[in-house]
Amino acid sequence: MQTHKSVSRAGALAWFAGAAARGNPYAQFNLGLMYKDGDGTPRDDAAAYLWLGRAARQGLAFAQNQLGGLYFHGRGIAQSDRTAAYLFRLAAAQGDASAQQNLGDLFRTGRGVPRDAAQAFAWYYRAAEQGLASAQRRLGACYLDGEGVARSHPLALAWLRKAALAGDAEGAVALGLALQRGQDTAPDPNEAAHWFRVAAVRGHAPAQRLLGQSLLQGAAATPDMAGARAWLERAAGQGDAEAQKALTRMPGTAKAQFQLGLMYAHGHGVGRDDAAAVAWYRRAAEQGDASAQNNLGVMYANGQGVRQDDRLAVHWYRLAAEQGHALAQYNLGGMVGSGRGAARDPVCAYMWMLLAADAGEPAASEGKAAIARSLSRGQIGSADVMRRRWQNARQNPQQYGGPERRAA
Repeated sequence: MQTHKSVSRAGALAWFAGAAARGNPYAQFNLGLMYKDGDGTPRDDAAAYLWLGRAARQGLAFAQNQLGGLYFHGRGIAQSDRTAAYLFRLAAAQGDASAQQNLGDLFRTGRGVPRDAAQAFAWYYRAAEQGLASAQRRLGACYLDGEGVARSHPLALAWLRKAALAGDAEGAVALGLALQRGQDTAPDPNEAAHWFRVAAVRGHAPAQRLLGQSLLQGAAATPDMAGARAWLERAAGQGDAEAQKALTRMPGTAKAQFQLGLMYAHGHGVGRDDAAAVAWYRRAAEQGDASAQNNLGVMYANGQGVRQDDRLAVHWYRLAAEQGHALAQYNLGGMVGSGRGAARDPVCAYMWMLLAADAGEPAASEGKAAIARSLSRGQIGSADVMRRRWQNARQNPQQYGGPERRAA
């Protein structure tokens, strides 16, 4: 339910307090709004109720609408749908568009007033005519579903388009869905995708999912797998469950899951969540993604998002290292060289460091030098032989039957 938001503070809290005490209804309204929103002062619902109530009793429509919102949500006063409806009606009668929409919401749901779809439509219409985008979206939905008015797909599209053009992301999504389904006219997937994109770029997760699905289905004549995956990843990163499911059904799912793990691990586009990162790394790792296997090993080694377990860290490092993942080879060498999660084996550790250095891992040069200081010339030679056997085995797996493995 929408309530009016003061455009600006219009002065300091002290100025409003002084003017409010002298009976100025606009100062009382702004002071109450500041307490309600915690704007320049700690949030105080009781103080908000006090000052908004004084302004409302002086007939200020903005204050009546805001006070109705406090009653509707039970903030600073006992919750009362009937009182909220009374206050919304007072403000709506004075032409306050937000109050008109709020009153329409009550008639649509039957809270505080008898349920009446026709009355809901009438109040939405008044607010929509004043340019309130969220009311235009509601009005479009009424025409689309035939609630309180005869169903009309063209009028539904017209009002939803107004809402979308006014910047209402929900309106853009609703318009896209209506165009995608079609009714009196054939479905228009191209224009639907356009409106999904309008909302998607504003960070609207369902719109990002819908855009990804549209691209996957070929909204622009041919499927766009890369674009679809990118938008589905964004939606999934915001916790959209349907987007997460869609990603698991796409080709190259493991890479997408790994990217989601990175997003959660680093807090890119989503709140940082180590447990979620582990979950996505695991899904990708179990499908053989080497980068995910390495990162899952890191999480186990450090106890991030999961109980610390060196043996499992070694397990996942080894799976990635055997695929030639340079960082995993370096990490595995470090674990084996120190005896963490595996029997200490400096010769095997040196082999993994050699392989990591060959693959271009910058830290491996220093790592192998540190291990070499504790090895004899013969041990270094053995590690080098193991390295060459490992490399040859990768190039000729049938001849060598896989790399030589030592306890690690």
